Amino acid sequence: MDGLERLLKELTEASGVSGYEQEIRDIIRRYFIPLGELTQDKLGTLICKQTGETEAPKIVLAAHMDEIGFMVKFITADGFIRFTPLGGWWDQVLLAQRVIIKTGKGEITGVIGAKPPHVLPEEERKKVVEKKEMYIDIGATSQQEVEVAGVRIGDPVVPQSGFAILSNGKSYLAKALDDRVGCALCITTMQSFAKQNHPNTIFGVATVQEEVGCRGATTSADLINADLAIILEVDIAGDVPGIKPEESHVKLGAGPVLLAYDARMIPNIKLRDLVIDTAKENNVPLQISAMEGGATDGGPIHLHKSGIPTVVLSVPTRHIHSHGAILNRHDFDYTARLLLSVIKKLDKKTVDSLTV
Repeated sequence: MDGLERLLKELTEASGVSGYEQEIRDIIRRYFIPLGELTQDKLGTLICKQTGETEAPKIVLAAHMDEIGFMVKFITADGFIRFTPLGGWWDQVLLAQRVIIKTGKGEITGVIGAKPPHVLPEEERKKVVEKKEMYIDIGATSQQEVEVAGVRIGDPVVPQSGFAILSNGKSYLAKALDDRVGCALCITTMQSFAKQNHPNTIFGVATVQEEVGCRGATTSADLINADLAIILEVDIAGDVPGIKPEESHVKLGAGPVLLAYDARMIPNIKLRDLVIDTAKENNVPLQISAMEGGATDGGPIHLHKSGIPTVVLSVPTRHIHSHGAILNRHDFDYTARLLLSVIKKLDKKTVDSLTV
């Protein structure tokens, strides 16, 4: 493994479901400490300030550290655990998946189950099992056994899935690529600028609770009062069977994605065009997409006070919001190159011109 692969492995294998981000926050803090002045808001979002040639403009690079997961909500008399989702889960990806319950006594492995098909009527077998019918099985036979093991209502539940380099050597499989990829982009970009000048001050922001309402983005925006924001995210790769080009034409290996629209934000048009022009100048292939059914931390950030010019730059990723997503290394590298080139252009005159 090279340095980036080790970074992605460490970030994606760490736990940090929404509202329970301590483990991943500690890892990101370790990377941020040598890169600038570190602060934290009261929800747990980390902010790393890296001063360049001038204090202004203030440029935010925001990526969310939280991942989708679950929380224990009830323990049955016969020892099964009912759960509530933290973030958006599609029912069909859950059954038979392993999870880890983070208890006060340590980690407990379990598996998501439901009524077996062997005892279902034929018509019922054809239906998708809903989350409310599922449970987590840790092998217990009573409520007391579960409680003795340390499980309590309110304990977070994390998908169990390791980082893997796939057969072509350039594709990576892992949980939580949404949005540990953005966190890796933020970290590597700030590492690069620690060794070179930039005409601005950069704020690397690892937000919390994005998957349950972009909450850390809202609180951290108050602390920074940025002049411009770049949201670092994943985008849904549509190069899988069953997706029509008009639904998603984003492909793995075809370069970073610029989001032209999402449910909560239309990007600053001049900033959008600056990114497009910079990609052309640096021979970076750039895909452009629109996401009608989702949103990012850009939603609350671009509405802060009188408004902040904001754009979303993403790495295409297959199978997000599941136990195993896939991205392509070339896309990450191209996104990192484009991001560096854009930030170098963001002096005060250029940023001021975006809202004229």
